[in-house]
Amino acid sequence: MTTQVTARRSFPFLRIAVGLQTLTIFLQATSAGLLLTASYGETLHSVGARVMYAASMLYLLAAVLAWKPGGGSPRPVLYASGFLVLASAQVVLGVAHVPSVHLPLGVLMFGLSILALARS
Repeated sequence: MTTQVTARRSFPFLRIAVGLQTLTIFLQATSAGLLLTASYGETLHSVGARVMYAASMLYLLAAVLAWKPGGGSPRPVLYASGFLVLASAQVVLGVAHVPSVHLPLGVLMFGLSILALARS
């Protein structure tokens, strides 16, 4: 009788992408504070929004690469797609100056990104 042990595959690109996304969301929170106190805060927050959005797209790319060619689970693709939708909503709400939804959504995204990082 033999027992089969399934090894969990490691996808470092996916973990790096989730870590980068988490870091950029944290930096967005920091630059939001600067937005209220410093003259350069608006520029920094605007540039950070573009970087955060790019990090979300990179996370989706890494999830697809880990799933299809890498033979991993399709679940991270769903998570990454959800993050991209949330990031899109975040950008729209930020441009529309709706802080009552923009700020809680940012906090939610940061928490979910930490959870995704812990799972990867």
